[in-house]
Amino acid sequence: MPIIVLTKKNLLIALLCAALLVGGLVLYLRFRDHPTKGEVAETLAQVENYELNVLPMKGRQLPVYGVGREDNQIALTIDAAWDADKTPFILDTLDKYNVKATFFLCGVWVKQYPDFVKEISKRGHEIGNHSLTHPHMAQMDAIAIQKELSDLDDMLEELTGKRSTLFRPPFGEYNDTVIQAAHEAGYEVIQWSRDTVDWKADRSAQTILDGVLKKLKSGDIVLCHNNGYKIETYLPVLIETAQQKGFRFVTVSELLLSGETSIDNNGIQQVKKRY
Repeated sequence: MPIIVLTKKNLLIALLCAALLVGGLVLYLRFRDHPTKGEVAETLAQVENYELNVLPMKGRQLPVYGVGREDNQIALTIDAAWDADKTPFILDTLDKYNVKATFFLCGVWVKQYPDFVKEISKRGHEIGNHSLTHPHMAQMDAIAIQKELSDLDDMLEELTGKRSTLFRPPFGEYNDTVIQAAHEAGYEVIQWSRDTVDWKADRSAQTILDGVLKKLKSGDIVLCHNNGYKIETYLPVLIETAQQKGFRFVTVSELLLSGETSIDNNGIQQVKKRY
């Protein structure tokens, strides 16, 4: 076995080599073709902002994303904030398949298309509150949020004789203030568990159908838009296929559980457990 004699000179050389190696590694990591700290921070901030405003997370008040039930009931929701040229087709399609949906209406849309608001109600569909002006509510205080809701419901009541009990935040954005303000005003806050993403022009009808139908389960809330680009193609197929699979479409109010309930960390409404 060879014997290595560690002299002071050898030790200094070893330390110098180690320092050069570490220094080179630091310089490589710092100057290689990677985003700057500012770019990384900006990207992380964007991701964090999306998660805080849209996705269910622990440690915060949550809206209802879906409902914990096993009876094959699901809800079809349709947000209306712009245009209405496809609304007659949507209403006729729902009639054809005997489906009652929940329409979340924005005040701008209600003001521009009052006859469609009346027709939606006349055909037995549920109307939910989607705010008066479609603002970023996570940036507002409770008083301003509640005014947005009450002002829209004043318009809905004048047109349909009813006020809404459901609220969907614009852009899907919310924080504890939004949830608390809505609850205090008597609304259940509703998100979605299946998103068609039909507001994207380049998203094909088949992609939409695959994204919704392959994972569809009891208690799901499906999000559509009244002027979704491919809604005239995908909506009849979505409804018919779901019905063939044994699912039954109901309004959101019918889908929600009665009695004492709680919402888990995934935003699923459950019967409250008693211990």
